[in-house]
Amino acid sequence: MRPACRGLFSTSTIFRNRIHTTAQRIMALHPPQDTRKLIFAPTGTPGAVSPTPDAAPGQAGQFVKAEQAGGLKRSDVDPASPIAQFHAWFSGASQPEAGVAHPETCTLATAQLPSGRVSARMVYLKELDARGFVIYSNFGTSGKARDLFGTADGSSTGNPWASLVFWWEPLERQVRVEGRAERLTPAESRIYYDTRVRGSRIGAWASRQSAVLRPDPSDKDDDGRAQLNSWLEETEKRFEGSDQIPVPDFWGGLRIVPERVEFWQGRQNRLHDRFVYDRVHSDGAEGEGAGEGEADVKGDGKWTLERLSP
Repeated sequence: MRPACRGLFSTSTIFRNRIHTTAQRIMALHPPQDTRKLIFAPTGTPGAVSPTPDAAPGQAGQFVKAEQAGGLKRSDVDPASPIAQFHAWFSGASQPEAGVAHPETCTLATAQLPSGRVSARMVYLKELDARGFVIYSNFGTSGKARDLFGTADGSSTGNPWASLVFWWEPLERQVRVEGRAERLTPAESRIYYDTRVRGSRIGAWASRQSAVLRPDPSDKDDDGRAQLNSWLEETEKRFEGSDQIPVPDFWGGLRIVPERVEFWQGRQNRLHDRFVYDRVHSDGAEGEGAGEGEADVKGDGKWTLERLSP
């Protein structure tokens, strides 16, 4: 090979090597993204759900239980009150033949301000009355307390709006509740608190809900549970020998006073039946934007009722 060609070949090789090295560095800084779908169009656990007749493999089942009855019609729901309608549906879901293990289970969603960050958690509905839906929890250190009532440092300014969602799969029904949250009085909370087993009443005092549990450095096997156990031991000693355990001031009932309640019945081809109630306030306003001050429900027994497109 001529010297000039040899030099050109050497230069070309060096150039290619540099390009390869640069590409490797770029790949190291910006590795290719994993585009695999870890979950795609799941169809339920085999054997746990009843397959839809004529459904192709890999296709989600249809909601067909209400089809023979013609679905959910306006004449099927209470014309005036979402509370009465919820009570009727809840009573049906509570029957053994309905197959709903815990119809009181629901998702409580809240949003922190000013960030707008949303959080949700599973809770139990414990009461229903003319004013709304009641759950019980810690409102001192929990995330829901931060979102609903704000924090002392101002990082959360408090946002009373909250939402509940009930899902009764065997009945192919869900209920969505949107409204403002208000604390129950200690006297009201005490009525339910006294029905709890002693261990749960002790637990309400012991758990600083959502606080970080620090592992004991002297115990290599501890992952933080020991700190919770120590709080429990302290509380047990505090109330030792007594079954009259007071309600913690940071614990109690929370009522969601509804502004909007939607009843959803599954239908074939995802063409579900949806009926929504919106509260009409004394000033004539209705729905989510109404009543930006305190929840105005005194004397407000009127609701609009509309069918929504699926």
